[in-house]
Amino acid sequence: MDFGINNFFDTKHKNSKIGHYQDLEHIDGLSISTVSCGLYEKKRDDLVFFYFREGANYANVYTQSKLVSENIKWNKKIKEKKIFGILINTRNANAMTGKNGYNSLKNISTNLSKLLNEKQNSDEDFPKNIKPNQILFACTGTIGEKFPEVKILNNLNNLIEKIKYTQNKLIWIKAALGIMTTDTKPKLSMAECKIGNSEVKIYGIAKGSGMVYPNMATTLGFIFTDANISSSVLKQILNLNIKTTFNAITCDGDTSTNDMLTIFSTGKAHNKEIKNFKDPKIKQFVKSVHQVMLNLAKRVVSDGEGATKFITINCQNSKSEKDAKNICFSIANSPLVKTAITGEDPNWGRIAMAIGKSGASINVERLSISIGHYFILKNGKLVENYNEKNVSEYMKNENIEITVNLSNGSKHFTTYTMDLSKEYIDINSDYRS
Repeated sequence: MDFGINNFFDTKHKNSKIGHYQDLEHIDGLSISTVSCGLYEKKRDDLVFFYFREGANYANVYTQSKLVSENIKWNKKIKEKKIFGILINTRNANAMTGKNGYNSLKNISTNLSKLLNEKQNSDEDFPKNIKPNQILFACTGTIGEKFPEVKILNNLNNLIEKIKYTQNKLIWIKAALGIMTTDTKPKLSMAECKIGNSEVKIYGIAKGSGMVYPNMATTLGFIFTDANISSSVLKQILNLNIKTTFNAITCDGDTSTNDMLTIFSTGKAHNKEIKNFKDPKIKQFVKSVHQVMLNLAKRVVSDGEGATKFITINCQNSKSEKDAKNICFSIANSPLVKTAITGEDPNWGRIAMAIGKSGASINVERLSISIGHYFILKNGKLVENYNEKNVSEYMKNENIEITVNLSNGSKHFTTYTMDLSKEYIDINSDYRS
């Protein structure tokens, strides 16, 4: 397999050294292939295929945007119990492309299913008949440009020929690189746990750097497990865990037309199939999926376009979780707060402004604000020993934490975001080049 070494060690891929990533290895029932279709001026992998030789249970969550890409429309129409593959392209979002964009997916799925059936007949003792509507699509890139159907069709043979039945760390990194757009580094995560006596793996990759304020998931995220779990239970696990992971992040306050997060289960761990979400045997599995999803979500934020700071925002002791969430995102999406953090300026008045405009129930006489472990406001008053120099020094850190305590309830929420730098403007003023 051509690793695409130039793609990985490009100077813009900050700190992208192989040793920095977890040791994702092999998951039975999953195969991976990546190729370059020439979607970018510079040669790089831009088409990634995950193939399930015996099919996989699956569940999706999608963007809540009223304008969605054609691949989301395609995926939502699929009612098959098992999926045999998902094809991911970069550079083109296939959004606002209408019938032509949708028909491109029909043509690609028809050709891809034929090639996969040929591979099934060649490689399998008991070949499956793979239908076009057993293939999912994920697209990411520029909105409104003609979908590159011909370039993708011309590379399907190469894509199938390069399928690797056994994965290793290098192949996973290559796949994570292949789905990137303005990201500067690949995003991978893993966890392992037990269901009963069976050891199970949970691997995940994601991409996202800009247009990230998800109302379901990040731009693209894919979770893979060899656990034997029904699709309905996978859906419940996603819906539970997404609230405090991908639905708790924002980079720039913009929700994509293409957001999707999918989890696949190959069943190859051979535990007795889990068909009930309340089954106590999956308690640790649910936590491990959350761990993988939160890790990926944080990696998206830390690699936000032009990011120099990773920011955690906590709202504590709120009357409702909704109020806590509104306050967290009001702060996280404030350009004034984000630019102050870029400038390492402890301008807590901007934080107070963002709290005030959130619409949450607030009693100013109970309100407290801290940056790092430095209390600034307590019960609505500036603390007597507040020393701005200490907070200014703290602001030089790459990881910044802001905590708001409302003292009017017991609910809480945590949001993750990044700062707003000059580089963010440079990237987005020249995005399509």
